Amino acid sequence: MNRRQRIWFEESGSRLDPGLIEQLRISRRSTIQTASSNEIPVIIRYRSRCGEDEKDDLLKQCNIDSHNHLEQEIRIINSTKGRLTPEKIKEIKDHQAIERIYYDRPVSAYLDITDSQIGSGKVREEHNLSGKGVTIAVLDTGIHPHADLTTPENRIIAFHDVINGQAEPYDDNGHGTHCAGDAAGNGALSDGEYKGPAPESAIVGVKVLDGSGNGNLSHIIAGIEWCMHNKSTYDIRILSLSLGSKALESYRNDPLSLAAQEAWHAGMIVCAAAGNDGPAPSTIGTPAINPFIITVGAADDRDTVERADDTIADFSSRGPTIDQLIKPDIYAPGTNIISLLAPGSAAETQYADQVIEENYIQMSGTSMATPVCAGVIALMLEANPSLSPNDVKSILQMTGEPVFGNQWGYINAESAVEMALRYVENRRQSASVDSQSS
Repeated sequence: MNRRQRIWFEESGSRLDPGLIEQLRISRRSTIQTASSNEIPVIIRYRSRCGEDEKDDLLKQCNIDSHNHLEQEIRIINSTKGRLTPEKIKEIKDHQAIERIYYDRPVSAYLDITDSQIGSGKVREEHNLSGKGVTIAVLDTGIHPHADLTTPENRIIAFHDVINGQAEPYDDNGHGTHCAGDAAGNGALSDGEYKGPAPESAIVGVKVLDGSGNGNLSHIIAGIEWCMHNKSTYDIRILSLSLGSKALESYRNDPLSLAAQEAWHAGMIVCAAAGNDGPAPSTIGTPAINPFIITVGAADDRDTVERADDTIADFSSRGPTIDQLIKPDIYAPGTNIISLLAPGSAAETQYADQVIEENYIQMSGTSMATPVCAGVIALMLEANPSLSPNDVKSILQMTGEPVFGNQWGYINAESAVEMALRYVENRRQSASVDSQSS
């Protein structure tokens, strides 16, 4: 029996990621003429000790014609991005500068009574907290300057557009505006009825997805990198990522996972949506597969304040992750969430029957649960600005109500904020003991 001859990209070892190998298979099935000029978006990760001369040589080999070009460096994961033909990938895959080549695969938004249900309203009343002084960056489809974010003062303190390079805030899809309201809407146009957990938090809008709610890994990574560079300028403490892509390999190798991890280690609290591919197990997407960051699943609150009838939303992705890690880390309400409408957006047209009172729209997904969690974290940071990302994650998990079997718990804003405040007192006591002993 004749054995099938293996193709070059099947023998590349760890040099090519699974997504790129699949794209090369698709390209190979095309005609030779089509395949020869078929550009594939790629991310090339350099070796850790790669020299500048080796990088320059690689760029020289790749930037030779209109079909092959590496155009932008991605410093936070020691990489570069561009578009290459299969023939060029074959030629340079063993170059001394390269550790791994990835397919710059598509990323999409995760879309499929909250305030009282999670206890954030009670927190604001009893502890006089509102997220004031805490900045949340929403990396999504953009942000519309809705009155609930700009009245009585404009809390959109910055906007960065990775997709189209525009300077003024806008949202041609509507998903990002809804997410911003999930975290920090103040209910200005609804007499306070539709309000997020942190109605006085500052918002930074980062547009990394287009009008259809789609982008690429490199777009999201560029948005994360921008947030890291501007962390001090806008005092960005929280990144809310209601988006993702199918996880094809370990968090240790996935470029989007690694970028989110870099932001976490830089002191930013990263919240990422688990995904909407439930109820099947092992459906957590990237960057949510990363064990450091906070992965948020969606609960179905059945439109009641009581939690006895709540369940995990059917669409919410389940663990374990591709690395067999337990995820999500926390659950928050994610079904039939009413939040801000971006006028003229794709959402307004596609979900016309879900528009509420002209200024709001109802949506469901782990996309909605994620900024709700980010808003609760803003309350925790206002209560105790010294909390580290690891502190925040531990508090959320320890105070989450264990209502979903053996899963991590259901977010409880009141308990989380009270524990955050106890952290302050514990540190004061420790400092007092240390001063007395010295």
